[in-house]
Amino acid sequence: MILSEEQTMIRDMARDFATKRLAPDTMAWEQAEAVPREVFDEMGALGLMGMTVPEAYGGAGTDFVSYALALMEIAGGDGAISTVMSVNNSPCCAALLKDGTEEQKQTYLTSLAKGR
Repeated sequence: MILSEEQTMIRDMARDFATKRLAPDTMAWEQAEAVPREVFDEMGALGLMGMTVPEAYGGAGTDFVSYALALMEIAGGDGAISTVMSVNNSPCCAALLKDGTEEQKQTYLTSLAKGR
């Protein structure tokens, strides 16, 4: 598969985040049975928590290939965090985007997409 420039940039950003921010602390978080809240805030700021959510709702507005690439890279840094990322993106964000009312999208989807 030949990736677009945007897909390559997203993959590389996720890899860099996973390598520098997640992997060094994954064992400590496992032992503590907790991940610091700011990790998810950072992921939200990078667009990782609402990847396929349109920008109008606070998401990154990316395609599903970019989402899959980023998810694989995050899993390489910390499998548990990739699970949180996956569940937040789909089914949570995806269900609200597809079936939520406009009020629900404004209230919940925008916060979820930002990792809050």
